[in-house]
Amino acid sequence: MKKVVSIIVFTTLTSLAFIPAINPELEIGSAIPKAELKMLDVSGKEVSLTDSKGDNGLLVLFSCNTCPYVKLSETRIKEVAAIAKRNKIGVIVINSNEAQRNEEDSYEEMKKYAKSQNYDFSYVVDKNSELANAFGATRTPHCFLFDKKGLVYRGAIDDNIKDAKDVKENYLKDAITSVGMGKAVKTPSTKSIGCSIKRIEE
Repeated sequence: MKKVVSIIVFTTLTSLAFIPAINPELEIGSAIPKAELKMLDVSGKEVSLTDSKGDNGLLVLFSCNTCPYVKLSETRIKEVAAIAKRNKIGVIVINSNEAQRNEEDSYEEMKKYAKSQNYDFSYVVDKNSELANAFGATRTPHCFLFDKKGLVYRGAIDDNIKDAKDVKENYLKDAITSVGMGKAVKTPSTKSIGCSIKRIEE
């Protein structure tokens, strides 16, 4: 019996050892984690979150090439990026799908995707999902908006990822506008809905 229990305990501990160290979702008010971590952008340059910040803050958006929810959100992603820039907020989009890095989410495919979407902001490789783990990001798309002091919004772009025409609450746009005006964000946290980030179990 002891031998059976020992095997079960060993198996459980071994399984846990293969689960990546993912932090809980970043708390409102938190500083930008791993702000100096350099990541490869589709431009060929190495950029960090600090490099991407604007005078009023930073919008970090976890995304990818492949998720159907991202594809449904592409117009909205570019719209919020434009609004962020007008409000002097930097924008960076992060691909953390490390388990698909040799497939549809490879660096070469990211470059093609960014070009097809006319991205005018950084789109970077999150090697080993390091940044996603630090942020507690779990979905694509998953948004994190920082003002000068810290995190002021996390979650979804709006309240209807499936149909932009039926959106009633523009959470991210409203949060960006509030930051630009120096006001408090009305709804600081919502639930991100989308595809799971494809991490490699180590």
